[in-house]
Amino acid sequence: MNYQIKSIEEYKETYKYSIENPEEFWAEIANNFIWHKKWDKVLEWNFTEPKVEWYKGAKLNITENCLDRHLEKLKDKTAIIWEPNNPEEKTRNITYGELHKDVCRFANVLKNNGVKKGDRICIYMPMIPELTVAILACARIGAIHSVVFGGFSSKSIADRIVDAQCSMVITADGVYRGNKLIALKNIVDEALRNCNTIKKVIVYKRIGNNVVMNNETDVWWHDEFEKADKICAAEIMDAEDMLFILYTSGSTGKPKGVVHTIAGYMVFASYTFANVFQYESNEIFFCTADIGWVTGHTYIVYGPLLTGATCLMFEGIPTYPDAGRLWQVVEKHKVNTLYTAPTAIRSLMQAGIEFVNGKNLDTLKKLGSVGEPINEEAWHWYNTNIGKGKCPIVDTWWQTETGGIMISPLAGITPTIPSFAMLPLPGIQLAIVNTQGEELKGNDVSGDLCIKFPWPGILRTTYGNHERCRTNYFATYKNMYYTGDGCIRDINGYYRITGRADDVLKVSGHRIGTAEVENAIDLHHNVIESAVVAFPHNIKGQGIYAFVICSNETKDFEKLKSEITNLVSEEIGSFAKPERIQFVNGLPKTRSGKIMRRILRKIAVGETENLGDTTTLLDPAIVEEICKVIL
Repeated sequence: MNYQIKSIEEYKETYKYSIENPEEFWAEIANNFIWHKKWDKVLEWNFTEPKVEWYKGAKLNITENCLDRHLEKLKDKTAIIWEPNNPEEKTRNITYGELHKDVCRFANVLKNNGVKKGDRICIYMPMIPELTVAILACARIGAIHSVVFGGFSSKSIADRIVDAQCSMVITADGVYRGNKLIALKNIVDEALRNCNTIKKVIVYKRIGNNVVMNNETDVWWHDEFEKADKICAAEIMDAEDMLFILYTSGSTGKPKGVVHTIAGYMVFASYTFANVFQYESNEIFFCTADIGWVTGHTYIVYGPLLTGATCLMFEGIPTYPDAGRLWQVVEKHKVNTLYTAPTAIRSLMQAGIEFVNGKNLDTLKKLGSVGEPINEEAWHWYNTNIGKGKCPIVDTWWQTETGGIMISPLAGITPTIPSFAMLPLPGIQLAIVNTQGEELKGNDVSGDLCIKFPWPGILRTTYGNHERCRTNYFATYKNMYYTGDGCIRDINGYYRITGRADDVLKVSGHRIGTAEVENAIDLHHNVIESAVVAFPHNIKGQGIYAFVICSNETKDFEKLKSEITNLVSEEIGSFAKPERIQFVNGLPKTRSGKIMRRILRKIAVGETENLGDTTTLLDPAIVEEICKVIL
């Protein structure tokens, strides 16, 4: 990897060069990969349509870069360490050579079952190595994968199948997440009652629960695998052919299918993985995300494999069989880098330090955070108790739409400040703009975060609805990609994400990010987590409504309210004090841990009869519980 930055001076030089010569910079990075034909033009773009094409005219197959090119030197190196949900079950290690054979064989299974280049394939599987095999087998033959998190409802699956017009579903009989059985095949069967495009369903036998097999459409993975050829030449693809569709939440509650294409995503995934995490050969990288989300796509599957890394894949949850499981996995596999979400960190904080004590975490060198801005209390707990003060924390900002990390410290190279994403990666041209769309130059500014020049991992469209892509991301500010996030650039030029811009509060003329207020509330020792939204206020324009989860020790709620408002006053100013504080047992979150503030906003103004789709929430019952006791 001759593109790995090794010092802060080199970062500054590389960043300057990448901004002044973006096409030359990304061409040099791309030269590290194998191509059947090099590009005719590095980049062609405009943000009005929008239209972005990277490495135009190039021909390649991403799986040759993930697997084939490593076989000479890394054939016997472990590509995937698999840790099952049940700690009593046996761990599996899959080498690059074994993974290559399995991908080729399953690619032939797909072809034997009628899959062609350009077909969309829905994958609804547990976190097992076969999920990675299925993804790469699709890419091997030019099929487009659409992975759905193995916990979504049948309606959510059906919506995604119908939107992408998928021709096949790859699933499993079932899976245990913690001690809960999820009957995946039964959920798929329910979904398919509302779909008419599916011709085949391939079922992996994971736990041996009873399933009904439809003789016309359903086949077992193991039966098909046994009779498939072991050799499969990679389909030669165009740089801008679709690699995958990944559905993400829309502001209306209707999911949108974000489309990523092959070459640009490949280059960006590998570059960001190698640099942000400063990956070194023989390190064990552990990303706790599910592959059903973009974090799993980029930093469990593609980024690590493109870089020749060893990645730990975990089927279970951090709190099963108890809240020490994550630390036990780190100890067992001698993990060097741990990349997880603030939601997970806060829940493990809540469980107590006794679950960390006694675990040997000495192999950890680097820590990462993803999914939302990490609050200061969680940052310090993570740093002190898990990193022992010696592991740099990379607090990464990016989105499904960006394909990979955009703003982050480089581990051990860039300075870190709790709750700051710090600096953009090379090639990323940020702009902070005011509501008139004027770029705010210099430091000590805040506004909406935009990006004014394309990067290779940028989304190309939203599947089947390009206008939705244009209006969501490119219509708000002229000639810029609008992230939808608010941002501060401090006096030193470091970046801090303040939360979704549609969650920015304007109280008495003051512009306050939801993350800023939540961070202050979460500093209270009896607060586990909070979410704040705006509600109409006759005098201030907007007031702040806080939903707060507190510890079981709390008895005097009126006293706690007073302490929280005083704390917010101290941390931000009296203008930021919540007008209303409601104590709740949980928050409405998607299965990736994202708080659905559109629901909380409606609850805050009393619109409890029209909350939109809540089926994609981790626990829809939480919404009913909150509504019963609204202030």
